[in-house]
Parts: sequence; structure tokens; C-alpha cells
Amino acid sequence: MTRRATDGNGIRRRRANLVAVIATASLALVLTGCVAEPTPTSTSSSSDPTSSESPTPTPTDAPPPALVPNGTAAENKPFFDYLNNQAITAAGGQPDGPAFINSLRAGGFAVETMELTPDITTVGVKADSVQFSVHAPDACLIGQWGAVGGYTSIIAAPLATGKCFVGQTRPIDF
Repeated sequence: MTRRATDGNGIRRRRANLVAVIATASLALVLTGCVAEPTPTSTSSSSDPTSSESPTPTPTDAPPPALVPNGTAAENKPFFDYLNNQAITAAGGQPDGPAFINSLRAGGFAVETMELTPDITTVGVKADSVQFSVHAPDACLIGQWGAVGGYTSIIAAPLATGKCFVGQTRPIDF
């Protein structure tokens, strides 16, 4: 049996990689089952070509959603998604964690109710995705952005700790 000699740096790298894998897996568990909500579509057909229907407003004609103060997660999810999509657009499709938090804060969500995962991994590279949350009175609004997966959001029950995320989150001190 041959033994390989390892230095302390090799062990530290393996530990750091293990920590990164565990953190990523924990966040994936939180967001398991993230499925974009289907957009309702309306189809109407008329066999009478001479009849005229009044035009149906398109989503661009509708006013943007608004914050429901002290509202449930379900009541505020449309506004949460709206603000996060605005942050993505404003950042040219390359937002970081603070861009989402600042957008949510400007929209009226209380920063004390927010959580944010780091943009940089424990091994010093840019994270593949960032997660952010707002703890509503009844549940957590959780958003995720990644260059590969795009934006998605869910409503999830808070953890027994009262938090929305497992593990250490980034301080929101900006």
C-alpha cells in the first residue's frame, strides 16, 4: 500500500471545496422544486370574421404591481418578481446580490426582512448564482439569479430558525 504525501495546503483546498459543495447543495435543497409559474394564456376564436371584439389589454398596458404593506408572500410575489426583473434589466443582465437588495429596498421591502447569499464562493471565485429573500409575515419570498438558469422565484415556509436560508448569509451592510 502506497501513501501519498500531502501538504497542509492540499488538505485546506479539499476542505474548502467540500464546504463549497455542501453550501451549494444546501442552497439547492432550499430551492428544489423551483418552477416558473405558467403564464395564463387566453385564446379566443370567432367564426364570424365581421364581429369586432374590444382589445384586451396587454401586460404592458397594465399598471405595474405594487407592494402590499404587511401582505402575504403570495400577495407580494408579483411585486417581488417585478422588482427583481427590473434589477436584471438595469444591470444589463449581469446583476449582483446588492443590485437585487437595493431594488427590493427601493421598492419598499424592509431590509431587516432580507437575506442574501454571497456573490463570491469560499474559494474566491464568482458564484454561479445568487439567492435573495424577503421574509413576509407568513412565508419567504425567495429569488435566484444565475447567468445560466436566469431568474426564478418561489414562496417557501421559513425554517425552524425563522430564517429563509440554511447556513451563513452575506451581511446586508451596503
